[in-house]
Amino acid sequence: MYKRLKPLIFLFSPEVAHEWTMRLLTLACAIPGVAWMLRRHYTVTDKRLEVSIAGLTFPNPVGLAAGFDKDARWLKEMRTLGFGFVEIGTVTPIPQKGNPRPRLFRLPADRGVINRMGFNNGGMVQAAAKLRRRPQGLLVGGNIGKNKTTPNASADLDYLKSFQSLHAHVDYFVVNVSSPNTPGLRELQSKEPLTQLLQLLMNENATMPTSRPIFLKIAPDLSDSELDDIIDLVQETGIAGVIATNTTISREGLQMDEARVQEMGPGGLSGAPVSERSTEVIRYLHTKSGGSFPIIGVGGICSGVDAQEKLDAGASLVQVYSGLIFEGPGLIRRINRHLLQHAG
Repeated sequence: MYKRLKPLIFLFSPEVAHEWTMRLLTLACAIPGVAWMLRRHYTVTDKRLEVSIAGLTFPNPVGLAAGFDKDARWLKEMRTLGFGFVEIGTVTPIPQKGNPRPRLFRLPADRGVINRMGFNNGGMVQAAAKLRRRPQGLLVGGNIGKNKTTPNASADLDYLKSFQSLHAHVDYFVVNVSSPNTPGLRELQSKEPLTQLLQLLMNENATMPTSRPIFLKIAPDLSDSELDDIIDLVQETGIAGVIATNTTISREGLQMDEARVQEMGPGGLSGAPVSERSTEVIRYLHTKSGGSFPIIGVGGICSGVDAQEKLDAGASLVQVYSGLIFEGPGLIRRINRHLLQHAG
């Protein structure tokens, strides 16, 4: 069905299409019995799909990446599509509108997306309020970042505020210092400031009644030596693991006309063009660390084969976002079925 609807959806700008398709799904799920039917259709239930990492057991290894549901608006709807977990955000302490539109672009020939959203979200208070009404049985992660107006010297406090605000309402956290769309944010990936930030959150975590696993989301554009630093700081700080990877600033190897790509302007590139590099990063981290921490693989997963490649490279779980735009909601079911067919 999605193949038939996609040409119509693609007539609208990506942000408009995203908003309206989710509104329609919300309306559909409000009809008695529809949510049950959708969940029955899309969800693949099998003990062989369960994954236990960082003290959590995921019903299947396919999650929704951050950025799709920034404000925890659609958790019930995402549950009907068969996800094993959902990651909200990126959430900042203070609400912010993000960058001016247009800021989201499709690259159909490449099955890619360029975005420069800029952490548009309703803020931590609104997110916490919505999370209080989250559906039972759904694992939810909280992706947190700093406000655009917060200088890097004070960034630690932004992360700490959101960490404290969401702590009682999420199952794990993701520290996002790798988005290319907030000026200067990637400077926080340097070993010294990042170690300080992660240690601050780990110390705060230790004071809570129940600690939450903390993952670090990294860029695909890091060098091998920078990846070595990531391995060191994961082991030094004791955080749960890494999400690899965020979007790339590279534009190499794209099929779309170069002039058109340049017109789109700056932003992070996701989807199929980042798939190979993302898998390389996963393999490098897993091999060099001796598999000492779990990795959640994300970047260009558009099929069961793509997901399997990341799991084979060393990922414990995977996440999708851009693949949904080009392949539709049936992607989650197809991935899980593929994984079962190739289960040992």
